[in-house]
Amino acid sequence: MSIAEHRETAGAPPGRSEVEVAIVGAGLAGTVLAMTLAKAGRKVALVDPHRIHHEEFRAEKTRAEQMGLFEKLGLGPVFRSLVTPMTDVHVFRFGQLFERKQGWEYAFSYTPLVNGLRAALPPQVPLTIGKVAEVSTGPDRQRLVLTDGSVIEARLLVVATGYSEAVRRAIGVERVEESKAHSLTMGFDLAITPQEFGLQSLTFYGRRVADRIAFLTIFRIGERLRANMFIYRTVADPWVRTFREDPQKMLMELMPEIAERCGNFAVASEVEVRQVSLTTTQGHRRDGVVFIGDAFATTCPAQGDGIHRVLTDVDCLGSTHIPAWLETPGMAADKICAFYDDPIKIAADERAMRASIYARRITTETGLEWRLRRLRNNTARHLMIFGRRFREAGKPSGAGLDPGGTAFDQTGKTPARPGNMIVSDLTNP
Repeated sequence: MSIAEHRETAGAPPGRSEVEVAIVGAGLAGTVLAMTLAKAGRKVALVDPHRIHHEEFRAEKTRAEQMGLFEKLGLGPVFRSLVTPMTDVHVFRFGQLFERKQGWEYAFSYTPLVNGLRAALPPQVPLTIGKVAEVSTGPDRQRLVLTDGSVIEARLLVVATGYSEAVRRAIGVERVEESKAHSLTMGFDLAITPQEFGLQSLTFYGRRVADRIAFLTIFRIGERLRANMFIYRTVADPWVRTFREDPQKMLMELMPEIAERCGNFAVASEVEVRQVSLTTTQGHRRDGVVFIGDAFATTCPAQGDGIHRVLTDVDCLGSTHIPAWLETPGMAADKICAFYDDPIKIAADERAMRASIYARRITTETGLEWRLRRLRNNTARHLMIFGRRFREAGKPSGAGLDPGGTAFDQTGKTPARPGNMIVSDLTNP
């Protein structure tokens, strides 16, 4: 199958290699899989068109659950060296501090993260710089021809090309849109320093259905203060265009309660946007090739499940399926389907898709069912706030929460016990 139009016929191929596993795409999914397989002694080729990953606005924060998967894959030290950790998140609802969440989170810029992981690739897995011109798959051998004429033959081909469609289409695999233009992520730097901000992380949930805002989160990446806002609009929406022209003005109107804490929302960068559709794949159960990460399915980044899906795919393949597949001859579809039918993979994919759909509906739907759900959730949250105030009413006036949301004891100096904080399991909007 050809994916290069009007490609000149190559002369003698400049190189030919044979490997056990060929991975196309050296983003997060492909690079982590290559590192994992190399640690297990597998012969791997990792192919990408660019030596340095291009600037790309994608995921910028993940949780302890995903760190656990990095640790399981043996990549915890590398990942920790590339991220900014935080343990204390102040959550605002109804225009006031609602809770302080204690738990590890990790912030990063996607492009430096991927480039840092590439730099940690072991010598036996050099990054092959090249664009795939032709690809053929079968029950025994897979063959890649690059635009420079190089040929890579492998027992297994892994497609980890993210949103790119060229290789997928050449193989005959199609995306199925489950929810077109489902959500929009906006990212920008704030002009104040993390020291001036004073908190590790802050999350503010939208208050009005009409605003179509899931939440705004503000956090450190190194010495920058970064903001991500997740909304249910399209890039062409006039609201989005107005926001990009004057984000400070709109944020001051939407979230005046936290403006002072955030330096009155003075913005120090352009507003980056990324539109996401929810997609699945059809035609993928075939000989010799497996699709992982966003090359297989895409979900909304607001719920933080994208990296979890990627690492789950890598873990299932690297620890279970690929070792088993390579022990016996052939690479027919019945082998490949064991990965797609893995209950761990299925659970991760379904959780991400379910959370993506629910979060949008609970935020934007105006039907009776969803109005009642919001009423139920918000009533429970208001009762929590009332309970906190009732408990604090009997305490000496020196105890409680300072204006920034930090809990102090009666001296005003020593942090109070976590029991003085509001803790909620109602994490959905």
